[in-house]
Amino acid sequence: MQQCSDAVLMVRPAAFAYNPETASTNAFQRPDVATAGVGAQPAGTLPAGATTPGAATAAAALAEFDRMVQALRGEGIQVCVAADNATPAKPDAVFPNNWLSFHEDGTLVLYPMHDASRRAERRQEVIEAAMRDLDFRLTHLLDLTHLESQGHYLEGTGSLVLDRAQRVAYACISPRTHPQAVAEWAHELGYEPVVFTAADRAGVPLYHTNVLMAIGERAAVVGAEAIVPADRERVLARLAASGREVVTLTHQELAGFAGNMLELATWDEALGDARVLVMSQAARQALRPQVFEQLSGCTDQVLTVPVPTIERAGGGSVRCMLAEVFRKP
Repeated sequence: MQQCSDAVLMVRPAAFAYNPETASTNAFQRPDVATAGVGAQPAGTLPAGATTPGAATAAAALAEFDRMVQALRGEGIQVCVAADNATPAKPDAVFPNNWLSFHEDGTLVLYPMHDASRRAERRQEVIEAAMRDLDFRLTHLLDLTHLESQGHYLEGTGSLVLDRAQRVAYACISPRTHPQAVAEWAHELGYEPVVFTAADRAGVPLYHTNVLMAIGERAAVVGAEAIVPADRERVLARLAASGREVVTLTHQELAGFAGNMLELATWDEALGDARVLVMSQAARQALRPQVFEQLSGCTDQVLTVPVPTIERAGGGSVRCMLAEVFRKP
């Protein structure tokens, strides 16, 4: 199985904003404030056309989104950009990996979302855009949205970090990641579930697994300090058993979104098949020099993109913005 996709789906938001409903379970989110220092704007001023702090946040998020699309395409990554629709307003639409996933065998999974405001993100138009633009051949639909009525949530590859090569699914339990939903997903897709508990320095459960863990072809990145002692050695041992180099992050690095990275596949004229590790500028700045050197040695290229508004108001970083689309070889 492929570990790294060469194609991603991204959703260009129509109403990006701080969402108080999702913030109740996401400690990374911060309320809307006037955007300072975004692009060429002087600190403390609003982008052209923005009349309120909320409008400034939305405008800044769109600019960050467009720059990220351009940066990915510049590295040879295939990107399908689907347009969000304005009504109903979907402040978190920029994070599509939470509600769907595309798998190499043609399976499409739809996921049960914790917050009602996010369920409107599940749109057939977005699915059709990815299938059309990225040539995904659907052979099986696994719809887990019925679990919402039971209060069993599982937010896609936010809740699940996948070792696709060895078919292991890592899941940090939180209000958005229910162990029974993990078990059902793993049974349906033939994965071994590795379930554990993790929290930030204040003891608050981490809302998604992908803010503390990322798995590429040669490295497994994990915020070991955040995993509770009762689970830590078990998770680290399972990661090490994959044969990857295990790169451990601190609480401080996780707070800068250093755990929210994703390795993608591309083609380079000099290297042939190549891998690009994508992270935010904040994540790059949070990483200790020795950790960045270690990561750089496990991939072919590191791509850093600034998404400060999306990180601050949305509580997610670059990995959350990318829904990988795996196609049959």
